[in-house]
Parts: sequence; C-alpha cells; structure tokens
Amino acid sequence: MAFIAPLLTRINIFYSGATFRRSLSHAGMVDMGISMSRSSLERLQFDNVALRKLPLDLSTEHGVRQVRSACFSKVQPTPVKNPRFVAVSGPALALLGLDAEDVLKDPLGPEYLSGSKVMAGSEPAAHCYCGHQFGQFAGQLGDGAACYLGEVKAPPDQNPELLHENPTGRWEIQVKGAGLTPYSRQADGRKVLRSSIREFLCSEAVFALGVPTTRAGSVVTSDSRVMRDIAYDGNPRMERCSIVLRISPSFIRFGSFEIFKRADEVTGRQGPSYGQDEIRTQMLDYVIETFYPEIHQSHSDIRERNTAFFREVTVRTARLVAQWQCVGFCHGVLNTDNMSILGLTLDYGPFGFMDRFDPDFICNASDNSGRYTYQAQPSICHWNLARLAEALDPDLPPELAKQVLDEYLPLYNAFYLNNMRKKLGLLKKKEPEDETLITEFMQTMHNTGADFTNTFRSLSQISCPIQEEGEEDECEANKQATELLLQQCASIDELKGANRPTMDPRELSMLLSMAQSNPALFQMVSNRRTLVQQLEKLSRLKELMDTNEEQLRTKQAEDWTRWIKKYRQRLARECEPGVDVKALQEERVCVMNNTNPRVVLRNYIAQNAIEAAENGDFSEVQRVLKVLEKPFSVQEGLEQPNWVGRGGVDIPGERDETGEEGNTSGSAGAEPRVLVPYDSKPPVWANEICVT
Repeated sequence: MAFIAPLLTRINIFYSGATFRRSLSHAGMVDMGISMSRSSLERLQFDNVALRKLPLDLSTEHGVRQVRSACFSKVQPTPVKNPRFVAVSGPALALLGLDAEDVLKDPLGPEYLSGSKVMAGSEPAAHCYCGHQFGQFAGQLGDGAACYLGEVKAPPDQNPELLHENPTGRWEIQVKGAGLTPYSRQADGRKVLRSSIREFLCSEAVFALGVPTTRAGSVVTSDSRVMRDIAYDGNPRMERCSIVLRISPSFIRFGSFEIFKRADEVTGRQGPSYGQDEIRTQMLDYVIETFYPEIHQSHSDIRERNTAFFREVTVRTARLVAQWQCVGFCHGVLNTDNMSILGLTLDYGPFGFMDRFDPDFICNASDNSGRYTYQAQPSICHWNLARLAEALDPDLPPELAKQVLDEYLPLYNAFYLNNMRKKLGLLKKKEPEDETLITEFMQTMHNTGADFTNTFRSLSQISCPIQEEGEEDECEANKQATELLLQQCASIDELKGANRPTMDPRELSMLLSMAQSNPALFQMVSNRRTLVQQLEKLSRLKELMDTNEEQLRTKQAEDWTRWIKKYRQRLARECEPGVDVKALQEERVCVMNNTNPRVVLRNYIAQNAIEAAENGDFSEVQRVLKVLEKPFSVQEGLEQPNWVGRGGVDIPGERDETGEEGNTSGSAGAEPRVLVPYDSKPPVWANEICVT
C-alpha cells in the first residue's frame, strides 16, 4: 500500500494541471470572445502623440477663455440625441482600417462618430490657434466646434500609397460640431446638416480629383437642434445638430504658430502665448520631426533645417493652389487659420466650384471686399506664407524666409503651366507660346461666359490635325470644334445677370466722384480695384444691352474659332514626322479625360442632396458621394439625381427649415425643379443659392 500515496499525489497533480490548463484555455477563450465581441470602432488603436509632445491645458474650467502656454485644451464632447448616419465614406474609413459596412451596422457607430460616446484610448481635446482673418489679425481663434479625438494607428497592411504624404503611420481624427470648447467664442460649438453635408461631400470630392486634402469619414445627424439665422434677417430657424468625422495626418495650420504673435500694429491683439518662444520652438521641432522626417534627418544645422522645412511648405502650398485653379475650386475663406502646415485643403466652409468662368468669382457671399476671389488665391497663399514666416521668427530668420518666399511665384507658375498642358493635351512638347495659348483660352472662356468644367472636358473631342488635312477639312474640323464649345457658353440673359454691378448706382457715382476729388477719403471707405471692377461690369452691361442673342452667338463663335485655329496649330506640332497620330490622339484623350473631370461638386448638386436629407432622404447624399468618388468616369445608372425638390415648397415628410451658418440657403421660387444631370451646366434655380 506504500505505493498508493505517491500514486494519488501524481494523479492529483495530473488532474490539477489539467484543470489549470482547461481553466487557462477557458479564460483565453473568454478574453478572445470579449475581443471578438468588440466592434471595429472599439478595437481602434490610439497613439495620441500630439498630446504627449505639445503642451496641454488641463483646466476643467467651463466656458470660453484665453488659453495660455498650451497648444491643446482637454474637452468633453457634448452628446446629441438619437445620432444616426447620413452617409459614410468607405475609402476614408479604410485609412483607419475600418470597413464601411461594419461601421454602418454597429449600433454604437453614430454615437462614437458624433462624439456622443468616447472610444477607449481617445483623448478629446481642442486645438489652440490664431489667425489673420480677411487680412486682419484676429487673436485667439482655435477649434470652436471641432474636437480632436486622438491619433489612430494605421493598420499594418495599409497601402503604402495612402501613407505617402503621411510618414507617421497615424491618422488624427476629429469630430466637427461636437459642442462647446474654450475656443467657441460667441458660438455654440454645433454644426447643422447642410454645412456638414457640404464638408463631407467636398472633402471626398477634392480627394478624388487628386488634390491634397483632409478627409471626411462620416456625417451623423441627430434630434438635437440649434437655432440659426442664415439670412441675418431676424428670422432664425431650428436645425438639426450634425457632426462630420474628419481625418488627416494633422490639423496643425499656419495659425497654430500665431499664438505666439506680439501685439498686432493694426488690431492691437496678440497671441495668447506671446513671449512663450520655447513652446513655439517645441511645436516647430514636433512638426518637422513628425511630418517632415527626411528634412529633420538631412540637416544638423537648425537654421538650415527650418529653412528647408519652410521651403517644403512653400512648395506644397504653391502646388496645392495651382491644383485648385486648374479644377476651378475656390476656397472662400483663405485665412491663415485655414491653411494647412502640410499643404492640404483644410476647412470646407463657403467653398465653391466655378460654373461660368469668371476670374473674379467669389464663392463666399460675405466676402464683400472680394479678397478671396478665384484669381486672388495664388497671391493670398503667398501672403499667408509670409505671415507664417513672421510667426516662425527667430527660429526662421527673416532674410532666409524672404529667399524662400521669392521662389513661390516661379514654383506656382511651373505647377500651373504643367497642369494646364495636361488639361489641353499638350504632352510631347513644352513651347514658350503655351502660356499665351492658355491665357487666351481662359480669356475666351470669360468673354463667352463658358462653363469652366465642361469646356475643359470638351477639349478632348477636338481632333489633332493630320498631315493630309486640306483647307476644307481644316475648316470643317474648326467648325465642329466651335459648335462643341458654343454649347457651354452663356446666354445673353445669363451674361447680363453676371455683369450687373453689385454696388448701388448712387453709391458707385459717389465713390467715383470721391476718388477724383478726395483720394485720401476714398482710400478710407473703398479701394480702387473694387471701383474699377464695378465700372468694368457697368461698361460690359451697357454693351450687352445693345446686343441680341443672335449677335452674341456670332461673336462667341468668332472668339472660339479664332482660338481653336491656334490650338489645332499647336496640336499639329505635337505630331512630328514619324509619330503615330492615332496612338498620340488616343494617349491625349486618355490623359485629358483623366485630368479634366466630368463632374465636380457644384452648388446645385450639393443643395439638391441637402434638401433631400432635410426631408429625411439620405440616399441622394450617398448617391452624390458615389458619383464624386469617380469624377473622371461615366457611371452608368448614376447620371442624374433621384431626388428633385421644389424651391420653397415643402415636400411630404419631415423637414428642417433651410438656412444655416456658413452655408447655403434654399431657393425661394415655387417652380418645380427638373432632373438635371450631374455633368450639366447649372439650372436656373442654382443662381438663387447663397453661400456665406
């Protein structure tokens, strides 16, 4: 029996070990089950480097305040009632390793992506920055409605191309419209459905056009409401609180460095962290080391490093604005606080894609001075770069900054000319005369009131001359090309409307008299450029009043025929002896049709989707998103909207009132709208859309 005790001991050990192993295995299965039960949003991995590297204001004080000695402030998003998805962008969410269908099916998805529920690892904060607004230093601004949630690690299998402009391997995510922050000023930290839809759609549209931009992953609306008086007429309306998920490597901007600015000579305002030079240097080091690692590694001398950084920001900014100009995009509010330090399109407020080409196009109805016109954008970006250089002094000495700033215009011109050659299909040669040809093309578009997007798109249908082409063939080809472009020209009534002075005739007469009799007083109340523009409009209008539709068409045909002859002569020089003309033409058409979009987010397209959403139908937002994701392609079955409203007339179903901050107001007429294809010139009712 002596052997029994040891045997029992071994048996007990065996069973204890087996039990332990079973328990361990069971615990592992439980943990795995918990992990698997978590949604993809709950499994996001955060690594919030910015909050570790830059000063963070930990104050829990409520309300708006000046935030000193900090780049971020901890905040808590304000939940909304019954959040629900309007739309999500699959390609944008994929940056975070998320599947759009999984997110849509997640019952907590709208709560997480509206900031109503905070994800594990998220550290909500608001960014502090200043800015020059419409040319004047405004002091502290900051994220008044946006809320940093954190930085999400990109999945290990992320396409390297997606990380080309993002060396960090992390994506900062924000919710815009998530409630009050210390920087909300007189606002409520909320955004409404229309502004959210416009930002969501345009972020993804601009990306699809190949233009660097921040992204938008989703738009959520809710039953929470805020009051807005879009027309500023004393008739405020209640609107649904809505939130956009924004994605970018970083939302740091030029104005981020202006929190250290000394008292401004004009406004008397100064940055909240004036005198805290060590924080400015800390933020500059962070930006260069994190987002420009090659520059950081290539320069041991700090001044050389900082100069190289500023040069790269200048290059990216010049390239960006050249791309805007080439797709007819107007930002609307190019303040220094809306300029990305990474050269991205940032903050979609009162943006606009041009319809009829007009160099003086203003997409922001509140831009009374015309500071941010289409043609002014390149020079405004240069001005903003100069303000950034001032903010970086003495880390970036002024004499070195000036050398870089002097490089801006040649850089911009080179980017612009290169893009325009592709848009015109000039692929084989670069001739000095090309710049003149492009300038004359733009002038002809302006004179004839041609549609910007569609006219460029039509150019690929103009044939290259062949060596055997006789005079009669040339005339016929020129005639066909002219008829093609005439389809995109404005009518007499459209041109009259476009050339009516926006200034009251009595005011115009008074200013004209003042400019002659009292120039000093005139400079105080107006400027010569505005007066000249108004007089030019008046002169053009008088000319149009003496012209009928037939005469206008004849003049437009003459203008286009003159340009087309020069254009086809230039195309002929692409076809050197021995060149396969057919292959060249095919290549040319392919390049042009992948450079000149078929569809852009025109205001009427956005407005139609907005009004559908306000009536409870989100399908038009989702449909427009699909179209904009492939702007260069014809998409069968997606040629035109499914939803058509009536201006100013309620359609059965739940509806919000139109009008919202920083966005569009609906048309007032009661005429039914017709189905207008997405690639069409704008319908008549689009003229009533006002973006502020």
